[in-house]
Amino acid sequence: MTAKEHAHGADEAQLMALGYAKSFERKMSLWENFALGFTYLSPVVGVYTLFGYALATGGAPMFWSYLLVGIGQFLVCLVFAEIVSQYPIAGGVYPWARRLIGDRWGWMTGWIYLWALATTVAAVAMGAGPYVAVFFGFDPSPQVNTVTAMLIIAASTLLNLAGTRVLAKVAMIGFLCELGGALVVGAWLLTVGREQSLSVLFDTAAVVGEGSYLPAFLAAGLAGIFQYYGFEACGDVAEEVPNPSRAIPRAMRLTIYIGGAAAMFVCLALILAVKDIGAVISGEDTDPVWTILTTNFGETGARVVLLVVLISFMSCVLSLQAAASRLMFSFARDNMLPASKALTRLSATHVPSVALILCGIVPAVIALGGYFLSNAVAVVVSFAAVGIYLAFQMVVFAAISARLRGWKPTGPFNLGGWGVPVTVLAFVYGVSAIVNLAWPRMPDANWYENYAVMLTSAVVVMFGLIVLPFMRQGSRHTAVAGE
Repeated sequence: MTAKEHAHGADEAQLMALGYAKSFERKMSLWENFALGFTYLSPVVGVYTLFGYALATGGAPMFWSYLLVGIGQFLVCLVFAEIVSQYPIAGGVYPWARRLIGDRWGWMTGWIYLWALATTVAAVAMGAGPYVAVFFGFDPSPQVNTVTAMLIIAASTLLNLAGTRVLAKVAMIGFLCELGGALVVGAWLLTVGREQSLSVLFDTAAVVGEGSYLPAFLAAGLAGIFQYYGFEACGDVAEEVPNPSRAIPRAMRLTIYIGGAAAMFVCLALILAVKDIGAVISGEDTDPVWTILTTNFGETGARVVLLVVLISFMSCVLSLQAAASRLMFSFARDNMLPASKALTRLSATHVPSVALILCGIVPAVIALGGYFLSNAVAVVVSFAAVGIYLAFQMVVFAAISARLRGWKPTGPFNLGGWGVPVTVLAFVYGVSAIVNLAWPRMPDANWYENYAVMLTSAVVVMFGLIVLPFMRQGSRHTAVAGE
């Protein structure tokens, strides 16, 4: 037996000890696993999409939100890395929460996360619409956004159906394009297109004068909060990675290190390249990113940059859909969803084809509704980020609960004596981020828009509690920490 065959045998023995037989092929390397997390986190998509809002709301000092949120999410990442090292099971947050507390908690965690992923896929796919319009010279419109979303979701589904090997390769291509584009554009802007000094990063007076800057900073900080997730996707495909107990914790940390650094670099370059920050804050310049690109690269050069941005959107949707399908597969494998037999069926390319198709249809329906019911869908999509943060903190809380009941992580990646303080700090940070996401900030808007995050979260949680008893009836076995 070769060393590689021995390693694969050890991986399958570990999976068998956790109660599952081999389903997937382990064809995703460490760096491809990292690329999946990086393209899900997608610094280009996150920064470019929310840069105008964050700069107009919090001015240049909003840059520091990326650093603060990055530190908070790194704590969450460490907690997840410790858990996946012991429980390298496909589906990520659902099986982790289930192992740490039990069926009900795990099911609700996965339920919230699954809907958050579906709405995020729709939101990212629709978010590419304005860039497509600019790239091809169309006028941005709901029609363009909807058609773009449909095409991206369809292409993503086809690529995902092609198998793990294709997913890994496309994720790696997306990572190289995105990181390369971010470095090249950022370096050019910092060396040739720079308009501001570093002191602007500390200039709060431009936004609030002599008043408190904290409310503006917290509002602008939503850009950072929306940025730093995706590392958990490395664990969603745990059964497709060799030596997952060691590889996935490393891939998760690399996602935060490299993805976070890239996001901060892109944001810094854009801020320092803005010629008139006051015009952005006052609303005169409503699209500072396009202004910066056309000023520094011309129309043709700006479109080349937009092509990289569109590749980033495509690879982001691909990674999101892959994560959602593995979560759905994991649910169904435990017989906790209707039509579980169909949802666990693997295609000739060893991917859950029915789950993948369903994870394309649901976001497509949400995106299609964006054309007919724009206001209603905007309210639903607002659940995307807070749903992911809720699911994250349910896992972190599960880790705290399990530790209080005597659980001690035994995977190769272990925080040791730092485990308890890191987990508690991660939970405090996560709850604070959720409060910031849900805080009503639009007193002049309709009440349901102002409280959209809380309303959509309540609806998803309540509906989950209603269907939970029916979903658990077919569960094949229980799973608790230390099993």
